[in-house]
Amino acid sequence: MRPIRAACLGAATLVTLLTCTSVAAGAATDTGSAQAGSRARTITLRAEVKELTRIPDTGGPVQGNRAIARSDLSLFDDPTHTKIGESHVVCTTTRGGADEAEQCVATYVLPDGQLTVQGMYFNYLDQGPFDNAITGGTGKYEKARGSVHSDPVQPGVRRFTIHLV
Repeated sequence: MRPIRAACLGAATLVTLLTCTSVAAGAATDTGSAQAGSRARTITLRAEVKELTRIPDTGGPVQGNRAIARSDLSLFDDPTHTKIGESHVVCTTTRGGADEAEQCVATYVLPDGQLTVQGMYFNYLDQGPFDNAITGGTGKYEKARGSVHSDPVQPGVRRFTIHLV
């Protein structure tokens, strides 16, 4: 069984969710299409970690370690946290120690398609905010570009603010 600190770690790496990532109560704003050439829009999601595995579980960040996480996604302002999708995140530690860094790749599975996200996450022990780039998508999110900002809300829960351009 993993210590709680490791569970918090996964929430942070969500993202990408990423990611793993990964938020407590909020709002979604939809001001246009995500496809190239359309107006920008912002979607705000709540991500709650459901599964997190660190391989190997060395008790601390070591180069080459992996974090694999899955989170349930809901609209941030939905008080019932009704699941609308999932995030799936894989991160690889590229710098170990107290100043740890992870390269993360995440996919957000949403009702109208998928978004792919990639970027760095630094110092997971601090559980701070991070920003990643949207690299593409499918369905309603085909040709999507923009960024995702992630803030911790509580242990195992993050807010993802998705800025589509």
